[in-house]
Amino acid sequence: MNLIIKGGYVYDPINKVNGEKMDIYIKDGKIVEELPEHKAKVIDASGMVVMPGGVDLHSHIAGSKINLGRLLRPEDHRKDPVPRTRVTRAGVGYSCPSTYIAGYRYAQMGYTTVMEPAMPPLGARHVHEELNDTPIVDKSAYPLFGNNYFVLKYVREGDLEMLKAFIAWLMRATRGYAIKIVNPGGVESWKWGKNVDGLDDTVEGFDVTPRQIITSLARANEELGLPHTIHLHCNNLGVPGNYQTTLETMRAVEDVKPKEGRENTLHIVHCQFNALAGDSWATLRSGAPEIAKYVNSHRHVTLDLGQVIFTDTTTMTGDGPWQFRLYNLTGNKWVNSDVEMEAGAGVVPYTFRKKNPVNAIQWAIGLELALLIYDPWRVYMTTDHPNGGPFTFYPKVIAWLMSRKARTDTMLEIHRAAMRKTTLADIYREYDFYEIAITTRAAPAKVLGLGEKGHLGPGADGDVAIYDINPTEWRPSMYREVEKAFSRAKYTIKGGEIVVVDGEVVSTPLGKTYWVDVEIPEDLEGELMKDLEEGFRNYYTISLSNYPVEDAYLPVQRRVEVVGWR
Repeated sequence: MNLIIKGGYVYDPINKVNGEKMDIYIKDGKIVEELPEHKAKVIDASGMVVMPGGVDLHSHIAGSKINLGRLLRPEDHRKDPVPRTRVTRAGVGYSCPSTYIAGYRYAQMGYTTVMEPAMPPLGARHVHEELNDTPIVDKSAYPLFGNNYFVLKYVREGDLEMLKAFIAWLMRATRGYAIKIVNPGGVESWKWGKNVDGLDDTVEGFDVTPRQIITSLARANEELGLPHTIHLHCNNLGVPGNYQTTLETMRAVEDVKPKEGRENTLHIVHCQFNALAGDSWATLRSGAPEIAKYVNSHRHVTLDLGQVIFTDTTTMTGDGPWQFRLYNLTGNKWVNSDVEMEAGAGVVPYTFRKKNPVNAIQWAIGLELALLIYDPWRVYMTTDHPNGGPFTFYPKVIAWLMSRKARTDTMLEIHRAAMRKTTLADIYREYDFYEIAITTRAAPAKVLGLGEKGHLGPGADGDVAIYDINPTEWRPSMYREVEKAFSRAKYTIKGGEIVVVDGEVVSTPLGKTYWVDVEIPEDLEGELMKDLEEGFRNYYTISLSNYPVEDAYLPVQRRVEVVGWR
């Protein structure tokens, strides 16, 4: 279908379009400069907001952790059953939605691209099976590297070339997209009932430190020229005073030279959980101002929020030690999962409560980060679904960012610690529609290296979201209207196909899966394969030949070629 979207107020930051009334043309699934009206279906977007399809760079929607959450929480399913329609399949939703429901609900909000941020390589086949089962959205997955046996081995030996070769091989073997690091060294130590407390602790069983793991992977990533930077879940997540670890981590990679064409070398994930000051839960306060000050003066760091929502949810991370700590704090049920030679994870149900002082501070910290960091190209809106709350609450986060009144109304309902121990009450900044388009679309697409996403210029994918709200008439006091509009897109268009009309799914195409293919020098690849064969023979319960993911698991794929060695 060829489409013309006429007369909407267009927000396309990559092309510096800020609310201009203009037409958007889509032909054969791509944005084009012009199209005859008699050869296309016309959508009248007069008085509405038009943006590129949303891009979520961090949301746990597929793989072992979300499945553990689904198994652990039948009560989560009972509260949100979703019936079948003429077009859509039945399922369950809320914090651990089934695959179909995740795709539908992202599309209903105008999102068209979603990244699964923590793929255990040994479970990559199942991750891709679930991604294929998630309709409409394009997607990818980030393999876990920070506690992988071969990574620790090459870091210990100081062999950057073999580390680069292993990264390239593992991306191809898992059909992965970016380097994900979770509590570097801590999860390996957790297999022995231990953890790491700082960047210079020694990892159990290896004479390496978290600092060495992070800097080595960052250097390898930039020398290879992967499209995205390292995607890092810092040490000491959820621990009072951990903002200092976060700052030290940012400083650790200051000297890593970025690949040509980009400034940043590090992305800190769900930073709210790593922006806690104070030395105990009793003295807890926000460390967001210190982190924002650093990010404002250093170009090599980007981050996403991990915004807290006051609701019942399911926490799940590849950070087993933290999940065990949360289990001990709450007494809630708990699941631990270790992945041989590679990773680990934990799942604990949790409820963020308005009258809980710690939760109130956490809620404020996420918004502080978004509002105190001057450049919206450097900070991206996430809830770390489902850890801070389900992704379906993104419209509420948008309302908080765009309206000080929305934030104030919430502050009046929650524990006063949010006002005493954070700076949020003193922040008057309000995002506009252009900045929302940056933080939810343009900037995530840019930092991911997805050149065909996040904008509406010629050559971009025909992914468009239309929202029934007039930006010339809207005021921050009307924040409930913006929340309503972003909850149910008037239209969502995916690759030139209309998939949502008036908030209802009308079509469910299969989106494509992105993965990175890095060319490896022949002699280096031969040396690596000998090492891998020995390692798999000695330590794995699966043979090396059965490990890689075949193309059959990616029926619609977008292979991103990277030269790697020049």
